[in-house]
Amino acid sequence: MLEQNNLVERLSLQAESFQEGFEILSKASSFRELTLNFAHLLRGNFIIKDLYLLHKAAEDSEWEGVGLDNKFSSSDLSYLSSSNNLNISYYDKQKFCASIVLPLSNLSFLGILLGLKLDGSAFNDFDKITLQILLQIFNSAHKSFLNQKKEKELIFGLNEKIFQLNHLIDTGIELSRFEKRSTLYEMALERISSLTNASAGLIKIEDLDHNPQQYFLFPSGTDLENVLKSELKIQTSFEHRNRIYHFVLSGKETRKGLTSFNELDQLLFEAVTRQVSTAIENEFLLQQSIEKELIEKELNVAALIQQRIIPKELPKIEGYEIAGINIPSKEVGGDYYDYIALNNGKVALVIADVTGKGISAALLVNTLNASLYSYLEFDLPLTEITDRLNKLIYRSSPSDKFITFFMAVLDPESGVLEIVNAGHNPILLLRKDGSLEKIDAGGLGLGMLDLGLPYSGQSLKLETGDNLFLYTDGIPEAMNENEELYSDERMISFLKNNSEKPAGEFINALVTDVRSFVGTAKQSDDITVMILSKK
Repeated sequence: MLEQNNLVERLSLQAESFQEGFEILSKASSFRELTLNFAHLLRGNFIIKDLYLLHKAAEDSEWEGVGLDNKFSSSDLSYLSSSNNLNISYYDKQKFCASIVLPLSNLSFLGILLGLKLDGSAFNDFDKITLQILLQIFNSAHKSFLNQKKEKELIFGLNEKIFQLNHLIDTGIELSRFEKRSTLYEMALERISSLTNASAGLIKIEDLDHNPQQYFLFPSGTDLENVLKSELKIQTSFEHRNRIYHFVLSGKETRKGLTSFNELDQLLFEAVTRQVSTAIENEFLLQQSIEKELIEKELNVAALIQQRIIPKELPKIEGYEIAGINIPSKEVGGDYYDYIALNNGKVALVIADVTGKGISAALLVNTLNASLYSYLEFDLPLTEITDRLNKLIYRSSPSDKFITFFMAVLDPESGVLEIVNAGHNPILLLRKDGSLEKIDAGGLGLGMLDLGLPYSGQSLKLETGDNLFLYTDGIPEAMNENEELYSDERMISFLKNNSEKPAGEFINALVTDVRSFVGTAKQSDDITVMILSKK
């Protein structure tokens, strides 16, 4: 019993030394530094003649030294046997007094051969317990080292994605300013190759009416067949006016050579091709507006754009009811609403109002729609998305054009809404108990100013029986023959008195009430409404 007490007392005295040892090991910036520091700990604790540290990357790999001066021989390796569990063997009157094989958390192995102690004594119980503790300390420090390494890789990856996102936004702006089709294609290939580190890329344009094929290659002089036949390629395409535009990238370049593209590369690739599609579509619409003398034809083209981006019907969300409508005051309006299903299971609800009407407003809505879809793919905070949209709209629109914008991202499971309001009408939240909340957190309308003013967001939770009401000013500012306004008060009263109706019935009843109030007066502004009810 006395001997056991002495052992415990000696280990207690060593506790501070063990803690210092762990701190030293945890500061290592490389595996080699980690093992060399561990060698110092072993020498300091056991006062041995020789020490060999070896590493094996996998069970079927060969043992390799980790930087100590001692050179091991093939006969020395016979003392080491691979095992998925810690293996410690002690020897008497041999070259080594102990051998250890320590499995590490990354499925590699650390081999340790401890030479004879300088005083010639054998390993006693205190030495064996100390060795066990030091091995545990090394194992913990190695796990910490791996976690720090993963954290650095994660930070590097995030910084790379931020760079890629900024590059993607700049690409969209540059592509929207092209003067020649050839410039557009060359710039698109150069930018996407830079974003994905592709070794080569091509655009193949196939005319479905006349069958000739046109190719654009990057870099110049690239072998067409090598790109098309590459096993390390990604591709996408879109169709516009009986032409199919095929995009192909081959061979992602890394320090170790060519490799396959990853999922992020595919997302960036598709985002740039959508920007090219949008640029071609905008060019076509602009040409139509110039070439056609009849305003009716111009507005019909713009109306086609709007019909493509405004949903014809809203999908179902389990546990909720949702409905919406858009009624332009002219052939083409400046209002916009959308429902966007996100990859994480959440949904984004968007409503916006562009100043003015006609084809210029439709093109601005189209730019907003395309950019919003690109930004949402990167799971950025709503305030950052809104800030980026503001900068984009400010650069790509005339000074008299801006957009009031509201977006809410709903987590259907929790009912939590993340919200930002950029200069839009206060959105109304009618609680089940009849209380009304007005949501106007945000900032200036998109494209009004670019002064670096931050947007603010808001978070709230929908409970059963709550109704979120989104609208544009075409409702409260609807005017009758006597130039009287429908008013916010009448709209709120209608909401409170009819909130129990199913979402679709509520929308239809509201439109009917507005038209009844307006009477024979001409519709003065677009009418856009959405309602989300939690059941």
